[in-house]
Amino acid sequence: MTLLLVLAGGALGAVCRFLVDAAVTSRLPAGRPWGTFVVNVAGSALLGLAAGAGSGLPGWIGPLVGTGFCGALTTYSAFAYETVGLAADRHSRRRAAGYVVATLVVGLGAAALGWLAGARILGNTPI
Repeated sequence: MTLLLVLAGGALGAVCRFLVDAAVTSRLPAGRPWGTFVVNVAGSALLGLAAGAGSGLPGWIGPLVGTGFCGALTTYSAFAYETVGLAADRHSRRRAAGYVVATLVVGLGAAALGWLAGARILGNTPI
């Protein structure tokens, strides 16, 4: 059953990643990895929310949402690939460094806020 939950969440997360990336990239300036940034931050917030809610959620939520959906929605490989691509262009090296810092700071902040929100919604004590 757990495997099916991960598969279902992964299928939904992958489709959402594709759709969000396409929507974001079509609306913002080309040459910048905004789509990957948005899905990684959103996935961090959602995973933080689920983790903060913890045992207040049914046991099947973790495999479906955490491992499956968030695992397929977010992407470290695209983040790394896009960072290397930016860094390879000597005119974009600062942009590459900014992308790394922004992804880490905003992603960790989103996860922390999600965690606190999840803990408060279900009355768990936040860290």
